[in-house]
Amino acid sequence: MHGLMIVSRVDTVGAGDSYLAGVAATLAAGYDLKTAAEIGSFVAGVTVQKLFQTGTATPDEVMEIGTNPDYIYAPDLAENFRKAVYLPDSEIEIINEWKEKFTVKYAIFDHDGTLSTLREGWELIMAPVMIKAILGDKYKDAGMDVYAKVEGSVREFIDKTTGIQTLVQMKGLLDLIREFGFVPEEKMLDEFGCKKIYNDELLSMVRVRERKYANGELSLDDLTVKNAIPFLKKLYDAGIKLFLASGSDENDVIEEARALGYEYLFEGRIYGSVGDVSIEAKRIVLNNIMEEIGRDALAQVVTFGDGPVEIRETRKRGGLTVGLATNELRRYELNPQKRTRLIKAGADIIIPDFSQYTKLLDLIKV
Repeated sequence: MHGLMIVSRVDTVGAGDSYLAGVAATLAAGYDLKTAAEIGSFVAGVTVQKLFQTGTATPDEVMEIGTNPDYIYAPDLAENFRKAVYLPDSEIEIINEWKEKFTVKYAIFDHDGTLSTLREGWELIMAPVMIKAILGDKYKDAGMDVYAKVEGSVREFIDKTTGIQTLVQMKGLLDLIREFGFVPEEKMLDEFGCKKIYNDELLSMVRVRERKYANGELSLDDLTVKNAIPFLKKLYDAGIKLFLASGSDENDVIEEARALGYEYLFEGRIYGSVGDVSIEAKRIVLNNIMEEIGRDALAQVVTFGDGPVEIRETRKRGGLTVGLATNELRRYELNPQKRTRLIKAGADIIIPDFSQYTKLLDLIKV
């Protein structure tokens, strides 16, 4: 059985008792040991998210977390390079074998960090925004120990939530602000206000890069993952329908894809955040694919992404998943932290970039 992936902050005190209570109740109801272990994990998954209290789990809460759970896959492999298995004469790491008859007809791409590096360094913008929001009026006067504690919490939160909708990250920021208690509730911005501050600073950086590209000061290779565009064109020429998914605002994603010259390859199938925290942009893409091709054809979907959301959601639906563990600053070569995160999310294949895309095309039977 796989462990649960919990994105929110957790308090593990009492998790073992919660797990055992769930197991015991399930066994007492006459279910088998496997089901009991799953229910126990769901109960513990509920209670660990209730901070600084003796958490309890209602039947509705257990049902909610168990309806569409996120699991952690292959943690031993994820943490240990020595167990890696590669396609011969390549840097393509094979995590899971798949059916030999796999045929790709639909390909979903995450945007930032998978194709585009326009937003490379976004963490360096988000972290200060969050730290200032948490410390409020204490930002300039806080002692180094307090600042370090806040900074550590922020960086841990950003690492755990990389790849999800920005607005959801900002809702998590509000929880951090309340937890530290430097800013009273009446002075807090809502998630939309926090996002606007972050997004304005981020887009300022993006627009500078776009202008440099338009002026010839930067090349396409400077702003995209190595060989990403030739790979996209190969798939497009092979008749594969391409989808682009992002947790960033949809209009921004379309504009950036247009600026970098590959918007047309997706033929209008570009999806992003629409300002509703109840909607996950990447799940919308997958739901649209399911409606368009039908559940029986989901085995013909391959997803390429550097974030856990698109990898997890595709794996749940039976598609093939390729994790892009790219060093975004260099735009090629492996980022070990991304590799770990993507394997745990359920990636079937890990690649550092698209430099060996001809071998990748052969591997996925294109």
